[in-house]
Amino acid sequence: MRVAVLGSLNMTLVAEVERLPPPGETALGRGFSLVPGGRGLVQAVAAARLGAEVALFGKVGNDEFGRELLRVAKENGVDISLVEEAPTHTGAFVLLVDPRQEAVSAYTPGANAFVDEAYIQKILPHLSAADVLLVQLEIPLASLAFALKRLPRERPPVVLNPAPPQDLSGLPLGRVDVLIPNAQEFRTLTGWSGSIEELERAGKRLLAQGVRALVVTAGEDGAYLVEPEGVTHFPAVPVAAVDPAGAGEAFCAALAVKLGQGRGLYEAVGFAAAAAALATQKKGVLPSLPTLAEVQTLLARLAD
Repeated sequence: MRVAVLGSLNMTLVAEVERLPPPGETALGRGFSLVPGGRGLVQAVAAARLGAEVALFGKVGNDEFGRELLRVAKENGVDISLVEEAPTHTGAFVLLVDPRQEAVSAYTPGANAFVDEAYIQKILPHLSAADVLLVQLEIPLASLAFALKRLPRERPPVVLNPAPPQDLSGLPLGRVDVLIPNAQEFRTLTGWSGSIEELERAGKRLLAQGVRALVVTAGEDGAYLVEPEGVTHFPAVPVAAVDPAGAGEAFCAALAVKLGQGRGLYEAVGFAAAAAALATQKKGVLPSLPTLAEVQTLLARLAD
């Protein structure tokens, strides 16, 4: 079973500071780290740890950050043979974080912005041959729309994580099998008030635009599957959470893996909820992503 992930590769530069500085002032740092990321890279690694054969598609710069991101992907079993170099720097986040975890950040897409139609045309046969395609919104929307329009009509199933949230009107949503926003992204996309009663109405407005199914992830409140027939609530898997970072990526990847195996949405959401729960039990994004054995053990324990 082959998962294709089309998305971003970014390096995050994190400086821990005593307090966030006002304009014109330099903050004294307490620590510094480089964190490999980008939703494309993270979701590809998450799917590989869940036992899938994964190919990642995207672009990096000809720099140390790009080489490190590719090393991380390859080390985790991800096929990077069709990730290309762009004539610019690798995508990067710069993050200042204070002791209360308040933060300010800046993002430069760099090579991610060079994922253009020419590149999509080159990789299209590989995307079309996959058992499932997982995409996000950290590459140009025009390029993503180009890819969706040129895929075969029914295969592969497409899972779209609309993050960061953007206007989706330019995308052929009729080619999206499952849309997975978190609660905040869902509010941005639909104006959802936050009530369960409104969730179904807001969700069905997205379904009316062509999306076949919608899964809204809501942290401690679990997840909601919205279909034309109605809404199904999946309670969060009870675990002692340490850090939510990575849970969303684990959920999206796990759901895509199950769809690629030909499993139904109810089984896929349950599997994804277990993967997301496990991802909250360790600090850091990549270190927290669970293995297939870990998810199977948790599901077996829950079934007892």
